Amino acid sequence: MSRNRRNKPVAGGSAIRTNDSFANFSANVGWGTNNQSSGSTYTLSYQSRNRINLEAAYRGSWIVRSAVDALPEDMTRAGVEFSGLEPEDISTLEQDTMRLAIWDALCDTGKWANLYGGCLAVILIDGQNFATPLRPETIAKGQFKGLLVLDRWMVSPPVGEVVTDFGPDMGKPVYYNVIADYAAIPKAKIHYTRVIRLDGMDLPFYQRVAENGWGLSVLEPMWDRLIAFDSASVGAGQLIYKAHLRTMSIEGLRGIIAAGGPALAGLTAQMKFIRESQSNEGITVIDAADKFETHQYAFSGLSDMLTQFAQQLCGSLGMPFTRLFGQSPTGLSATGEGEMKQYHEKVKQNQERRLRNPLHRLFAVMSMSSLGKPLPDDFGFEFRNLQEMSEVEKSTIAKSTVESVTAAVDANLLKISDGMKELKASAPNTGMFGGITDEAIAEAEEQEKNAPPPGEMDLPDMPKLTGDSGSALEWIRKRIRRN
Repeated sequence: MSRNRRNKPVAGGSAIRTNDSFANFSANVGWGTNNQSSGSTYTLSYQSRNRINLEAAYRGSWIVRSAVDALPEDMTRAGVEFSGLEPEDISTLEQDTMRLAIWDALCDTGKWANLYGGCLAVILIDGQNFATPLRPETIAKGQFKGLLVLDRWMVSPPVGEVVTDFGPDMGKPVYYNVIADYAAIPKAKIHYTRVIRLDGMDLPFYQRVAENGWGLSVLEPMWDRLIAFDSASVGAGQLIYKAHLRTMSIEGLRGIIAAGGPALAGLTAQMKFIRESQSNEGITVIDAADKFETHQYAFSGLSDMLTQFAQQLCGSLGMPFTRLFGQSPTGLSATGEGEMKQYHEKVKQNQERRLRNPLHRLFAVMSMSSLGKPLPDDFGFEFRNLQEMSEVEKSTIAKSTVESVTAAVDANLLKISDGMKELKASAPNTGMFGGITDEAIAEAEEQEKNAPPPGEMDLPDMPKLTGDSGSALEWIRKRIRRN
């Protein structure tokens, strides 16, 4: 037995490379010895470059379709909560987002990024040149027309022309040439500031260069597991045809077949008669010298094997069984709530990492087009939770938040302006108080600076929250006027 180290120093200061693992060459045990395991290795399959194979898998396998579609659908299905805008501006933005099918386009962009390794959503500004950098301040009202989805194979970034300015786009192509030949798609040279780019799975630098800057299809790392799962499923289905085999032992069968003629014809007629005469009760009429038997196939173990293959697919995608297959692997007693919570955290992580910056740029464009003004400095948005709270739950949280803030203000632990900030910050969770503007907060801060010591006038307790923030806000205003 031996246990060696890498780069072991020898005389003269040089080093030699040795195996750093357990090995027993006498027993052929361990990596590098004469056994089948030592012959295993990893190879580059480059399935991401084979568009036809990827599309065949997407069209022909429901599990492939689910693997590609699930995450983008969940990343875009709940939308966002805006903050820092007037309520009427929020309504306008939400209506235009729905009217222009923004979330549908972003969902498709994510799907084709997963399938092919990359996809673009082109920001369509009526009357502007695609090849020029996008400047939101130049967009007139009603000029934004939506998003055009172009997958990896519909565009060709010029080799060597990359962004050199410091920032998140550094190293990515400056332009994308549209090569898709279709009447509705403009043959244009598109500047990188006019696209929302989503890549597939991340790759190391040199592998990304080999893929012309794109990412990896989500199907490539799980390609062998997909084949194993579908092979096992189809193979199990074909066993159904052989689950009930019937055999007949006939004395002198070889001689009858060798003789042929009337003897073989008689045997064939006999077999046809037996098949036709078998009744629903399973009665089979045969000669006393013949022997008839049935053999049934036992399917024990197949379900466990299929479940193991399915769970490997779930592991490769980081997706729970209940989301990918729509059912629990252990029956109705298993809810899968813990796995779904972990999956929702993964969705949130992908939203923050892949959609946060592109969406902020898109909302800046929509603000100029829909509202006719730039976004305020305090503009923000939060992705809605996939497990949406009911109105009762939101009302309960809102009531608890207001009562806590009010108690802190009454105890002089918070200024009224700070209380207003806390209420505004709770808007993504409560669905309320998002209309508290920075101007209102600044006005409260100014009044607090110039206010005399509190007088003797008392105010009634804060009104109970009934689903509308109006009464609570009026209560806060009265406190401001009192001071």
